[in-house]
Amino acid sequence: MKIKRFEFNMFPENCYVLWDETNEAVVIDPGCFYEEEKQALKNFIIKNGLNVKHLLNTHLHLDHIFGNPFMLKEFGLKAEANQADEFWIDEAPKQSRMFGFQLQEAPVPLGTYLHDGDIITFGNTELEAIHVPGHSPGSLVYYCAADHCMFSGDVLFQGSIGRADLAGGNFDELIEHICSRLFILPNDTIVYPGHGAPTTIGIEKAENPFFR
Repeated sequence: MKIKRFEFNMFPENCYVLWDETNEAVVIDPGCFYEEEKQALKNFIIKNGLNVKHLLNTHLHLDHIFGNPFMLKEFGLKAEANQADEFWIDEAPKQSRMFGFQLQEAPVPLGTYLHDGDIITFGNTELEAIHVPGHSPGSLVYYCAADHCMFSGDVLFQGSIGRADLAGGNFDELIEHICSRLFILPNDTIVYPGHGAPTTIGIEKAENPFFR
């Protein structure tokens, strides 16, 4: 599996494009806000001849869904995410005003609800959806066992964890689920987070201050 990371918007947020030898692909968390960001994502997909099969959101906080309307318009894809986060779609305009800007495009409804244990397939590659609430009630981590990596959204970062003070967040729940659902995975599992640099499960178990 090949991985391309984009860093988008004012927060800044990581968007990932994944594909394999079949050129089937998924896009995770298209946070593209500015026009040049949208075009960069589109151009990469077209230039590499990718057939995007799924648009996946780890969760539905504003900075991770800016580009969902664009992906629907350009590629006919509706986002797939956990239903417990769906209320954030209606909250998006209010969220944007709180941060001092207006949304350029109205948020779009989810196309598919994903649940814990669901398998997302593209080409010869499989991702498993792992429900890890705490940062948001519907937070999903996408785990690829064959390639020893995960896409953790805002659940787990290099040396940190996601904030738990937004609606539906719960600090104790976040800690518990990281320990019981993510830290049981192999230490060499690469963690590709929603913000910042990659890390590994082994490093975070040993060095993350929230677990020491």
